[in-house]
Amino acid sequence: MHKETEMTGSAFAFGLGVGTRNSKEEWLEVFFPRPLLDPSAALVQAVAECASGEPLTHEQLERLEASLLAADEQEQAALATQFLASERPAVAVLLQQDSAPADVPGGYLKLHLLSHRLVKPHGTNLEGLFGILPNVAWTSEGAIDIGELPQRQLAARLRGEVLEVSCVDKFPKMTNYVVPAGVRIAHTARVRLGAYLGEGTTIMHEGFVNFNAGTDGPGMIEGRISAGVLVGSGSDLGGGCSTMGTLSGGGNIVIAVGKECLIGANAGIGIPLGDRCTVEAGLFVTAGTKVTMLDAEGMPVETAKARDLAGKSDLLFRRNSTTGAVECLTNRSAVELNEALHAHN
Repeated sequence: MHKETEMTGSAFAFGLGVGTRNSKEEWLEVFFPRPLLDPSAALVQAVAECASGEPLTHEQLERLEASLLAADEQEQAALATQFLASERPAVAVLLQQDSAPADVPGGYLKLHLLSHRLVKPHGTNLEGLFGILPNVAWTSEGAIDIGELPQRQLAARLRGEVLEVSCVDKFPKMTNYVVPAGVRIAHTARVRLGAYLGEGTTIMHEGFVNFNAGTDGPGMIEGRISAGVLVGSGSDLGGGCSTMGTLSGGGNIVIAVGKECLIGANAGIGIPLGDRCTVEAGLFVTAGTKVTMLDAEGMPVETAKARDLAGKSDLLFRRNSTTGAVECLTNRSAVELNEALHAHN
């Protein structure tokens, strides 16, 4: 149940969705076409009876449609009308508070909020999401329970068809649920549902964006944006580079990339960057990396750990080609990113 508190006339989010369940009537996934953040008091009142996360009966859906129309929630009422004409299981989810997701419908609603740009990474509580979502076979026939996959594959063969399994994962690709306006995605399987892509973002073939991560846009992403990482506007990630997120060894440090930054090809960061920072191609800067600070003339001044530079702007990280030492100097001129690449929409 999603009724964490008594109905007060306000709530965190609402979604009316249609989804897939396995033979045990367990949810595998839910599609929310028009999720809402901070729904109106009238809507909260209209959906209070049936927003439990359980499949709606035909009668419940009819009553919900009427209640939404009475509350002048035309878009949500139109969804209810469409769902009434389908045999697919529908569900209404009302999150009274932004607490940790309690079940699959609630978890999917939060992922939709991110990909619909209603909240930014770290803008909603996703604690325990991995334990909530089931591992699913994503196929040409939709989501299939792993235990039921062999029989479905056999059934397809007996029809003279092949059941295509595109991946086995807890998270589907974002574009099967939402395509944000003003973005380019060269390889859709590399952007998970729950990614936040700001307008003007280009994800190239080798780029990857995890859930609860993304870009403010515009930006050119040819590297990896790990879970929990947000890349600022005008920043580019070169081919093969990576950002260390909380799921990949970054601990509790929130990694972010500021505005107008450049992380070179095959480089990486384990610290947050401020604005107008550059990391030289092939250089991976972690929190414990020893960095030689240089003055305006390029002369060494002192040695520090990279964590001491976290979040500071106008820095250029490079490796001395003679000594191999990692150096940092002020990058006041900043890197001038390719405006043609950012003017693609």
